[in-house]
Amino acid sequence: MKRHPALEARGPVTLFHDGHCPLCQREVAWLKRHPRREAAALVDIQAEDFDARTLGTCFSAMMGKLHVSDAEGRWYVGMDASRALYAVLGYRRLVWLSCLPGVAGMMNIGYGWFARHRVRLGRWLQRWRKE
Repeated sequence: MKRHPALEARGPVTLFHDGHCPLCQREVAWLKRHPRREAAALVDIQAEDFDARTLGTCFSAMMGKLHVSDAEGRWYVGMDASRALYAVLGYRRLVWLSCLPGVAGMMNIGYGWFARHRVRLGRWLQRWRKE
């Protein structure tokens, strides 16, 4: 099997996340405590001083899917952004498994659904945890 591009990601990476998304907030909080937290810079695309145009894209494109850039200037979007982030954090075997034929396609589809519904899912989770 050919090596998946996300396994080529080189740290440190920059993770561009939606700071208003409850699930994204949980992930970022976990990343801030991670033993290899220096491998990932975290940028909130909802911050007032963030301008996607300086990166050659637009805010709406970045809101639709997760974006990660690596130390060599390569961009990873969607599920590949998650794969690249986790590869750099040291979870290469899990990333490799997520790249297997069949598994990769299902994970990509699942990520697409999740990305479209992440805010609603996060709010539901918050309400459920309060009960």
